[in-house]
Amino acid sequence: MNFLIETVAAVTWQHVVMWLIGFLLIFLAIKKQMEPALLLPIGFGAILVNIPFSNVLTDPNAAAGEGAGIIQWLFEVGIEASEALPILLFIGIGAMIDFEPLIVNPKLMILGAFAQIGIFLTVILAVLMGFSINDAASIGIIGAADGPTSILVAMKLASNYIGPIMVVAYSYMALVPIIQPFVIKCCTTKKERLIRMDYNGKKVSKSVKIFFPIIITVISGLIAPKSLALVGFLMFGNLIKECGVLGSLADTAKTTLANLITLLLGITIAFKMQAESFLSLQTLMIMALGLMAFVFDTVGGIMCAKVMNLFSKKKINPMIGAAGISAFPMSARVVHKMGLKEDSTNYLLMHAVGANVSGQIASAIVGGLIIGLVL
Repeated sequence: MNFLIETVAAVTWQHVVMWLIGFLLIFLAIKKQMEPALLLPIGFGAILVNIPFSNVLTDPNAAAGEGAGIIQWLFEVGIEASEALPILLFIGIGAMIDFEPLIVNPKLMILGAFAQIGIFLTVILAVLMGFSINDAASIGIIGAADGPTSILVAMKLASNYIGPIMVVAYSYMALVPIIQPFVIKCCTTKKERLIRMDYNGKKVSKSVKIFFPIIITVISGLIAPKSLALVGFLMFGNLIKECGVLGSLADTAKTTLANLITLLLGITIAFKMQAESFLSLQTLMIMALGLMAFVFDTVGGIMCAKVMNLFSKKKINPMIGAAGISAFPMSARVVHKMGLKEDSTNYLLMHAVGANVSGQIASAIVGGLIIGLVL
């Protein structure tokens, strides 16, 4: 009874606020079905780590090697010490990806590259707002809407705001279906959204599909060696899928492995959502800057498509450029649905997927470039 009174007495308003944030994330995951595999474990974890004296965190008064809390242990081993969880997740993502639309239309890679421009603009803005270059670079990468890359960059650069950066990055990934349609409509006309694109359905040979991830890995390694942990594991996952001799392993990677790592990663991220460090003015600033980076990236891809149309006979629907961010496959689905809403016979999915997977590659390369430039 005395311990109950002591625990209740230790609850602060900050703890209550974090509980409410946790409840909100769980609500969005269940009721609105916004990336439930991510938001539900993050939300539940936020509640767990903000209950006073919770044993999911290591007891600071325990002897060395004793009293290790499970969430803190997962964070220290799976993220802090090795970045293993976000990197392993890329194997599963790679096994899900079909690069055929990009191989058929390689100019979509340009859209993926320009859809990263918001990252650099946000880094500059964050520095002007008083953040250190390490923190600014970590905040900027939120614009890629790529949680694993955001985690890796923030950890490598030893950012002081790892918790808010990780949570904001994954939250904006979940909000892609809400944010992107608004930005796309603001940047395009109805005439542009009605541009039809025929898909060249020619088959890509198995050999090309096998060599593609290998070649991308080598090129990425030469351009940005610091990106190889992400790009390499992404391409390894894709190679497992395309080689044709590891079918069961490919299925396991894109389902069981990806789902398990996503759940563990979500609840592990919550370690950095402890009220004492999470609730601050800087967190609100990071949320605003992350949103700006996300919007700038979307706008960058759209504007790149518009410029390409000035020099191309076959016009690109500018909405495709918005799919150049890394949020795979959510962004491609958003563009496809918007295209069908404008014209029920205009199927943009394959084009959007091509831009989306190029953004997945580009964001990992940009993350490696930023680590190399800042360190």
